[in-house]
Amino acid sequence: MSALPATPSVLRHTRTYKDVDGFIIADDDGRSAMAKAGRVIVAVIIGCEIGFWILLGLGLLTRYKLRRRALSNVFLIAVPLIDVVLLAATVIDLRSGGTAEWTHGLAAAYLAYSIVFGHRTIRWADQVAAHRLSGGPPPWKPPAGGMARAKYEWGMWLRIVLAYGIACALLGSAIWFIDDPSRTAALTDFMLGLARVPVIALLWPLSYTLFPKKTRDKTPPTPTPHA
Repeated sequence: MSALPATPSVLRHTRTYKDVDGFIIADDDGRSAMAKAGRVIVAVIIGCEIGFWILLGLGLLTRYKLRRRALSNVFLIAVPLIDVVLLAATVIDLRSGGTAEWTHGLAAAYLAYSIVFGHRTIRWADQVAAHRLSGGPPPWKPPAGGMARAKYEWGMWLRIVLAYGIACALLGSAIWFIDDPSRTAALTDFMLGLARVPVIALLWPLSYTLFPKKTRDKTPPTPTPHA
């Protein structure tokens, strides 16, 4: 009786990735799942940004074009809920045991920007819509130059610093909540990298303070009296 030929087995080679101490922190399957989760968060961020402008546009269109203020208020009240959706998606992803990626840091930065600058953006869009759809006054513009413009730029920079602080608070809360440095290293790196934004933005108020742009004097010249 002849022996049956051995059936060749197909072995799947999986690479592992270790930290500096030699501990395994991920493998090919884990990195693939992390990449997929990161793409989901990016898709949610893009969807939230699109949803923000759609709801804002519908709110302003119904207010100034259709003259339906009650319906307009419904759309505008729904705008902040976009941030709640993004926050919920991020928390659910992290609570499921996933490793934090730079995309989670991006979500925190988006939320911080929305908290600090969202109201200003809505107010600007409201002024534009009122001007173009209802014949209202032109939208407000920042001062063209002088110390007034420098003061405006310092105010904007302080808001950027505030947004950075809020983003760090959100990221720090996530790091504390997960309580696993091997899963939150990307958040720490993102927080440090994000610090470059307020540092670079500091150039604008400094330039307008040290080299103020001269403004044209619109006051008509005083006529010279005749002798």
